[in-house]
Amino acid sequence: MNSTKIVGSDLTRFMLMSGSTEVWCAISDESDEEAMLDHYGNDFTAYIVSFDNDYFYCNHGRAWAFAVPIRIVALGQSPIEEEFSPVNMAI
Repeated sequence: MNSTKIVGSDLTRFMLMSGSTEVWCAISDESDEEAMLDHYGNDFTAYIVSFDNDYFYCNHGRAWAFAVPIRIVALGQSPIEEEFSPVNMAI
């Protein structure tokens, strides 16, 4: 059984080919890795709507070489409680 995992820009291409019309992505012209590192002020994320001639295009028409799908979710209280519980805060 082949269990090849599709990740990064390859996953974005696959999602678009499978019918997704907008994919929220971290974007870069350098690499997938650079896309995931550059998140200051949410400046390097965009809705990717198409892939053509080796470039991803966002909903504003800008072309990007790399687009890694991301998910942005609000934090709930549980992860914060676990991170800052007295048990985890050794003094």
